[in-house]
Amino acid sequence: MSEVKQQITEVLKESLGVDAAEVTEEAHLVDDLGADSLDSVEIIMEVENKCNVTISDDEGMTVKTVGDLIKLVESKK
Repeated sequence: MSEVKQQITEVLKESLGVDAAEVTEEAHLVDDLGADSLDSVEIIMEVENKCNVTISDDEGMTVKTVGDLIKLVESKK
């Protein structure tokens, strides 16, 4: 597991109370993991802090799946 994926998995486990096994790249943040709009904003902020990147509001709005978030963070490293 890549460092970015591991960090994002930790954020999602803590923020949403989901099991690590549920955090797959195909998992939809809202439909599969139960995030609401407030959760999504908090997740983006936590990922920014944990991964030491900056994600704009526009970029954050494009994130639908765990894979989207991983790719976005990796593109900023």
